[in-house]
Amino acid sequence: MTTPFTKTTPTLSIGDAVGALLRDGLPVRFTAYDGSSAGPEDAEIGLELVNQRGLSYLLTAPGDLGMARAYVSGDLVVHGVHPGDPYDAMRLLQNHLRFRTPTVAEAFTLLRGLGLAHLKPPAPPPQEHLPRWRRAVEGLRHSLTRDAEVIAHHYDVSNEFYEHVLGPSMAYTCAVFESQDASLEAAQTEKFDLVCRKLDLKPGQRLLDVGCGWGSMVRHAAREYGVQALGVTLSREQASWAKEAIDRDGLGDLAEVRHSDYRDVLEGDFDAISSIGLMEHIGVRNYPSYFAFLRDRLKPEGRLLNHCITRHDNVDTATGAFIDRYVFPDGELTGSGTIITTAQDAGLEVMHEENLRLHYALTLREWSRNLVEHWDECVAEVGEGTARVWGLYMAGSRLAFERNEIQLHQVLAVRTTDDGRDGFPLRPSW
Repeated sequence: MTTPFTKTTPTLSIGDAVGALLRDGLPVRFTAYDGSSAGPEDAEIGLELVNQRGLSYLLTAPGDLGMARAYVSGDLVVHGVHPGDPYDAMRLLQNHLRFRTPTVAEAFTLLRGLGLAHLKPPAPPPQEHLPRWRRAVEGLRHSLTRDAEVIAHHYDVSNEFYEHVLGPSMAYTCAVFESQDASLEAAQTEKFDLVCRKLDLKPGQRLLDVGCGWGSMVRHAAREYGVQALGVTLSREQASWAKEAIDRDGLGDLAEVRHSDYRDVLEGDFDAISSIGLMEHIGVRNYPSYFAFLRDRLKPEGRLLNHCITRHDNVDTATGAFIDRYVFPDGELTGSGTIITTAQDAGLEVMHEENLRLHYALTLREWSRNLVEHWDECVAEVGEGTARVWGLYMAGSRLAFERNEIQLHQVLAVRTTDDGRDGFPLRPSW
């Protein structure tokens, strides 16, 4: 019972709380389950917070992790865009959504007005991986055991899902577009062919492709260049799919894919090694041993093509919580300068490097289109929560490449002979 001596705290609406923290106003229409709202009524894009759990996600994990939890679980709905491609909404929010830091008194008032009960963290969505400190029980970071587990988390989802998103090439790496309107398949074919040309592959040579995925590079090199190609992947699902594709293409006498860690490859004297999208997973502290291992697998004058996502600088920066928990557990990025330096220190001569940053933005645009086009099939394969993770991750990554927050570098190196021969012509031939 309320008496004249009872202190009451007015309940703060969620819409008022959001509006109080914004510097320049809300660029989208925001509505909440308590009936409150904020932002322009005629906005093309809207955010709807549908329940109390969503509010608890936002309050207990500020930043991208809390937003991701609410979005993936369906507690935060984005209107005006397809869940398979929320690019337009993310671009608008990144450009115009600026929160100010509240004072301690303001923060306390906001939390008290919203209800302190919301500060109890709900269980995260099932798509979320363990935080890094809890992964320690699974083995040391980038150990054979732990690498196998986190690779399975991302890649052993559903081969059918990847077929819908990636298209017939089954290439989960940056394509190379000869024009803005080139098809994804043509761009992926050009990427693999560019790698083959840089490696100067010839019939009868031996190629090792580490982190081979579904075997697209292995099959291209065997079919188009007549090389003996061996691919290795830590994903059992990828290896199974690749073996079937090799048999279907009639390439069994030239191509092989193993379910194996690249560090378990015992053969040597390869004419060429390709590493397309592996280095993001191995850890920066393992770069020296990675390059030393690959150098030792090359014959003199053998070439190495390293293709991987990089940062725009060489500053040691932790991966964002959303990417680490939902997409690439234990993934690490650094700048191309660190990669080149480490390759040189391992005894490789770096001959050429190329930044394909904007090509990855175009690749992600096409993958997002595929996810939208095949949304119902993808949801049937992996569930709506996982499909939402992919839509969010690909749209956010596209923005990051466009804004030069991350890049994609190909580094071409060679194992030079003791007397200095590298086997290259005076000018590039590719």
